[in-house]
Amino acid sequence: MGRTEIIEKVNTVFRDVFDDDRLLIGEQTTAADVDGWDSLKHISLIEAVEEAFDMRFTMLEINGMKNVGEMITIIEQRVV
Repeated sequence: MGRTEIIEKVNTVFRDVFDDDRLLIGEQTTAADVDGWDSLKHISLIEAVEEAFDMRFTMLEINGMKNVGEMITIIEQRVV
């Protein structure tokens, strides 16, 4: 799975979690850029991404993510 496919799939997950079909995320997107992205929604988002890609983030990875691009990089390294 290439980076473009991962971005598309992550975007679909974001739309589902935030219940917004118009939401468009990019690699530089942060919580500050998305209405309703609070700590509780963050947990739901991480769980949904993990389920979508059949993988688990470590706590260190979760705490270190500064933007969506960093999440995508981790996914890219894990998903073959």
